[in-house]
Amino acid sequence: MFKSCEYIISAVSKEQYPNHEQLPEYVFLGRSNVGKSSFINALTNQKKLAYTSQVPGKTKTLNFFLINKKFYLVDAPGYGYVKHGREKIATFGSLIDQYLLGNRNLKLAFLLVDTKVGPTGDDVLMLNYLRYLKIDYIVVATKSDQIGSTLLYRHLKRIYEKLAITEKELIVTSSKEKMGFEKIHDLLK
Repeated sequence: MFKSCEYIISAVSKEQYPNHEQLPEYVFLGRSNVGKSSFINALTNQKKLAYTSQVPGKTKTLNFFLINKKFYLVDAPGYGYVKHGREKIATFGSLIDQYLLGNRNLKLAFLLVDTKVGPTGDDVLMLNYLRYLKIDYIVVATKSDQIGSTLLYRHLKRIYEKLAITEKELIVTSSKEKMGFEKIHDLLK
């Protein structure tokens, strides 16, 4: 599916967005340490396309990746990491706000939620914000390989209930086992 994957820019303002040719965009949202960068790397079958770190909250910009010269994947800063301080969190919020509001190129938002941790209050707020803005979304349950198969149903049920979503709105994934990626690929076609 991904013949070419190219990092384009890390943007902190609308003026820096690279999409002058009006290509479709797909944004990845989620709290710090949910595994967005690892997910993007596994999805594109690239080891170092998106920077991964052991320290939560390393992504501080909107990172644009051009895929097959046909669309962009956008890695957004994680939200909810307290160590940044209120001022930095507010900056990240306005950065994401600026990106989401009135973005005609945005085709779908992927909201990543840690299967083991479950949806946080910030995840609920983000999903409600996407609904308010009428942005199409899919919830992606990450790191599902870290939960035994007997407990997986219980954790998924918690995600369905807390986010008030249906089965059609959730894709269960594992970056390690590349589980669920074919469904994501289908959405990006």
